Amino acid sequence: MKTIAIIPARGGSKRIPKKNIKEFCGKPLIFYSIQAAIKSGIFDEVMVSTNDNEISDIALQFGAKVPFFRSEKNSDDYAGTDAVLKEVLDYYSDQGEDFQIGCCIYPNPFTNISSLKEGYEKLKKNNYDCVFSAVKYSYPIQRSFRVDKEDKIKMLEPESYIKRSQDLEETYHDAGQFYWFNTSSFVRNLKLWTNNTSIINLKEIEVQDIDTLDDWEVAELKFQIQKNLNGN
Repeated sequence: MKTIAIIPARGGSKRIPKKNIKEFCGKPLIFYSIQAAIKSGIFDEVMVSTNDNEISDIALQFGAKVPFFRSEKNSDDYAGTDAVLKEVLDYYSDQGEDFQIGCCIYPNPFTNISSLKEGYEKLKKNNYDCVFSAVKYSYPIQRSFRVDKEDKIKMLEPESYIKRSQDLEETYHDAGQFYWFNTSSFVRNLKLWTNNTSIINLKEIEVQDIDTLDDWEVAELKFQIQKNLNGN
């Protein structure tokens, strides 16, 4: 089965200017995902979907391919990942090249080879439509609450207030790193998550959203801690 790594990296980030190529611990952010994909040895093709010349040049420098530039409709602030993936698969299909398994890998310094391999094997072994990276909530979300207009709290699940933490079901959220998918299922449903989807459960130290500069600083600290733990 042929596999493709698709790394979405749009230019024009508003919250963190040039986020995808901003230096993170000495390397452009996108470097880490490209490196993990190539070194994993899983992929027949590692490509970057971008609309930006600078991102393209850096991606090529680190060994990824940029066979075309993303369309204008898939380059604005409202472009969804599903549409970007379909555009890539359609392009390759038009060139007479089809892939049975794909992996969408966001530019993220925490994406590692072992997790990618684990996701790949899980997808194949269980015939899932999709397997993606996730992390367990550190606190029971059943005890979450909102604050109303009068500045008073309202629990989302009042019945969970008296339950012991260990009796509450564990919950998870998307880690925003990678999404293995069966391409035929994706093309049929035009979405990654289906009712035949599973996860690779990551540790908290392996996950960090990077949406603000504060997030960026926390991510660099976590990254350095990981390197020290791994003896790098």
